Amino acid sequence: MNELPVGRRVAQWRVRRNMTQQQLADRLGKSKSWVDKVERGVRRLERVSSLREVADTLRIDLEVLLADRSGHPDPAAVGVEGVRTALARYHVPALARPPDVAELRARLDHADQTYRHARYPALLTLLPGLLDATREAQATRPGRATDGLLASVYGLVALVLVKVDQGELAWLAADRGMAAALATNDPQVAAVATVPLSQALRSSGRPRSALEAAVAAARRITPARPGPPADPSLLGTLLLQAALAAAGQGEEGGVQGLLDRAMEVVGADGNGVGRAAVEAARVVAEVALGEVTAATVRHERLIAGDEWRWLPTEHRAAYLLDAARAYALAGDMVRAGRALLEAERTARSEVHDRPAVRDLVAAVARSAAAPAGLARLAATLHVT
Repeated sequence: MNELPVGRRVAQWRVRRNMTQQQLADRLGKSKSWVDKVERGVRRLERVSSLREVADTLRIDLEVLLADRSGHPDPAAVGVEGVRTALARYHVPALARPPDVAELRARLDHADQTYRHARYPALLTLLPGLLDATREAQATRPGRATDGLLASVYGLVALVLVKVDQGELAWLAADRGMAAALATNDPQVAAVATVPLSQALRSSGRPRSALEAAVAAARRITPARPGPPADPSLLGTLLLQAALAAAGQGEEGGVQGLLDRAMEVVGADGNGVGRAAVEAARVVAEVALGEVTAATVRHERLIAGDEWRWLPTEHRAAYLLDAARAYALAGDMVRAGRALLEAERTARSEVHDRPAVRDLVAAVARSAAAPAGLARLAATLHVT
């Protein structure tokens, strides 16, 4: 039954309750034709209140009526254990024939694309083997190339662990990545490693440390003389990380200065994606600072344009979740629900495999004004 459409489930539960279509219609105050159309899928139940009324009449929980699956293990949780085990392996033997570095780079590129498309369970499955192989390569052939590669792998591990609410484990991975990056004596490599480190520190409740790390890394790659930075995108990303950390500290003045500087950096490069990333960060920062109305207005302006759609899939979906939080805080559960559903359509794993999202879905789903699709999502996530 968990794989059936909602209308078919209504029909099956009606039969289980020994009710005719007319009897169900009478209890709902509807016509027999209305019930028949619902059961055949011709008419959809568009509002949460209607769905709950049908579930109550059939004497079942809304989750039973809507859930798309039950009893299946959480693939993200299974993947986290594999990554945890890989991080706990401290003794890596040096192999007689080290792994091919070019092949490892190709595997890392594939894993990075998997992250950008928000396929977190798949990525968590890939990472333990990639981490083991990269550590073997570094142990057998230590040097700048393998140190930098190892730093990137640890950074990717940290980023996906942040997504699945494993802040402390993410910090461990990011710290190891930073150690590998510093071994290269290359400020650019260290700056790249600082991005996941800052995210991990914020995720584990350390915004001050995240702010300090991001600002220090940004200073190291800022040209000493006037002129464009070597990597405007990287410098802009570090400034955004610093701004979000400052927002977590409630430092409104510092936030605006960092965001304005980030816009200068990416704007000078003519980067539409960068400009969209800065505007999205302004929305997130305003929510953190309690400026919810300003955040929702800015969000509406941002999505009215095209540049924000150039952001990577993962970034767009994560940002839509932040917009949904802004709407929910503003009491606009209709738009909050729509943003959540749009995030799910953009990247399913961003919603289904992130534990922190479930509380937001549950809160919005409790509103009678929420779209019916959100009730189905809540039931699938078992948060009704």
